[in-house]
Amino acid sequence: MLKVDLKGIAKVRAKGRIYYYAWRGGPRLKGKPGSPEFMASYHEAVESRRAPDQSHFRFVVSDYKASAGYKKLAQSTREQWGKWLDRIGNYFGELRIAQFDRPEKIRPVIRRWRDQWADTPRTADYALQVLSRVAAHAVEIGRIAGNPCEGIKHLYKNDRSEIIWTDSDIAHIKRTCSAEIANAIDLAAHTGLRLSDLVRVAWSHIGDEAIVLTTGKSRHRREAIIPLYGALRDILARIPKRATTILTNSRSRPWTSDGLGSSFNKAKMDADMFERDLHFNDLRGTAATKFYIAEFTEREIAETLAWEEESVRKIIRRYVGRTAAIKARIKKLEAKR
Repeated sequence: MLKVDLKGIAKVRAKGRIYYYAWRGGPRLKGKPGSPEFMASYHEAVESRRAPDQSHFRFVVSDYKASAGYKKLAQSTREQWGKWLDRIGNYFGELRIAQFDRPEKIRPVIRRWRDQWADTPRTADYALQVLSRVAAHAVEIGRIAGNPCEGIKHLYKNDRSEIIWTDSDIAHIKRTCSAEIANAIDLAAHTGLRLSDLVRVAWSHIGDEAIVLTTGKSRHRREAIIPLYGALRDILARIPKRATTILTNSRSRPWTSDGLGSSFNKAKMDADMFERDLHFNDLRGTAATKFYIAEFTEREIAETLAWEEESVRKIIRRYVGRTAAIKARIKKLEAKR
């Protein structure tokens, strides 16, 4: 019999027999010392000790690193994210996953962690983005019900009124995203509604000439009225009717704001667009350009989006091609004549 000298093995004598354990208090080893069965059970015990406890958040971090979604990221992104995933594992790893299912308790902890980099707001926001992706993975694998990072405001503030998704940006994310996400993107880009209002839009809100619904930001004191121009009618015609709401998830159920937000961020990840400074609500700027081409006046666009007219002008000047803008003005002049 081959003699083995493995560190940490505990030898216990009981009732005239000798038992071996991988370590004191560890699992009992099978077979006789030196046998293949003994060695296999020892290595299995050691490996299980190295693997994170599946009830703790460290397991989610480890599982995300091993996921197909993470492996599909560009090498440069994985190198950058790897550092933040290690920091997340070190800080949150010993917390029980169940704690992330209590947003009111875990959000202050998340904010404290993020605020370590409060003097560099973009870095702090980047840290929160990576943690949010890990939390979204926990939702995907059924360990928590919602992403507690959703709703935590970013520290870096800038004027996003001139930022839009271009047609090429939308085409890029549509190559890899689901049909449900593509429908949400199209509807947002053609209505200018915020995500929180978009998930509430029901088929019953569609009238003969416009979509009409109260807006959440106004606490439902104001109505959004989006005329049913040609391109918007085409979008609505190709979205299948699966529920009372226009937009549904892959289970044909209405989206929640958190659910759509998390799935949209995952779609950006899958398209390797996560590092690009484009948010879901930047599709409102995209809608402004489509409204203009559909012959809305700048005032009408501003009223629909609740923006200043100057913000609308800047978007039109920057993103609507000179030829398209000239054609739009010609149409208006001809209509007046």
